[in-house]
Amino acid sequence: MMNRDIFIRAFTLVFIGVLAIGPMLFESYYKELVMHMMVLGIFAMSLDLLIGFTGLVSFGHAAFFGVAGYLLAIVTPEAEPISIFISLPFCLGGAALAALVIGWFSVRTSGIYFIMITLAFAQMLFYYFNENQDLGGSDGIFIFNKPLFGWGETKLLDLDNPDVLYYLIFASLIGTYLLLRTILNAPFGKVIKGIKANEHRTQALGFNTQRYKLVAFVLAGTLAGFAGYLEAITTGIVSPGHLHWHHSGEVMMLVILGGMGTLFGPVLGAFALELLRDNFQDMTQHWHLYQGIFIILIVLLLPNGIASLANLFGKKQEVPVEEAATEKEEQKS
Repeated sequence: MMNRDIFIRAFTLVFIGVLAIGPMLFESYYKELVMHMMVLGIFAMSLDLLIGFTGLVSFGHAAFFGVAGYLLAIVTPEAEPISIFISLPFCLGGAALAALVIGWFSVRTSGIYFIMITLAFAQMLFYYFNENQDLGGSDGIFIFNKPLFGWGETKLLDLDNPDVLYYLIFASLIGTYLLLRTILNAPFGKVIKGIKANEHRTQALGFNTQRYKLVAFVLAGTLAGFAGYLEAITTGIVSPGHLHWHHSGEVMMLVILGGMGTLFGPVLGAFALELLRDNFQDMTQHWHLYQGIFIILIVLLLPNGIASLANLFGKKQEVPVEEAATEKEEQKS
């Protein structure tokens, strides 16, 4: 049987290869659908950092997604585009600030209290934008100009071109995955995994777990804001629904459906659920029922998510006991 890690790498390369030639394969509608899936993949990976690796179940993650979109709408003039090198740092900074404030209060709690605090803050932001008529109220607000990828009169990339925008989101998806993989393989990543496994033991080792959880929360919120920024560019509209707890629940479902603690699993969950939703909507008006049945079956048959299907095709390579013992002795010496 093929080594599990080799199988995952081979599947990932094929998956990336198909996405890389997407503009040549997909019609306009499916190209937009795939862009939406990739944005959801970034959003889901950001939440997986919290749930799957740090053990923090946030029900207000959509707040950062929506805040970044609204900040882009606020900073973008109606008559002309704004440079992406101005709007992107501004929107990410706003999302990071919101995550810092919410996280500062939230990480001092745990369990159901953490869930309720994140939910409460998200709903406060939702009602603020929903009742703010200057920002479109419940109808949302349009973004008439996509950001200028350049400075002044110099345009490096034309984001009004669907193919260029597609590859920008594609590169963002790959970049986000590599960034999170690097962070999780670093000492910081080891600590937050330890917090999820046993926070009290991690504290006993001398780590300030609240500080690590806060950093993870801010990082996840900033990446969620990045996804919201890309979604706002793609659709040209931001609405209070982007901040609603329903949206947080949906992205949490993507993480669980794809496989928590895997990074690539939530991306698979985003693609699987959106493809399923698109096909069911064409088949019947009761598509929510069939979608719910599918999710229940996945949870029952694959409790570790779609990513666990890799276990059916390959097994993880095991290190012989003698080799492992030798390696430990070398590390000690």
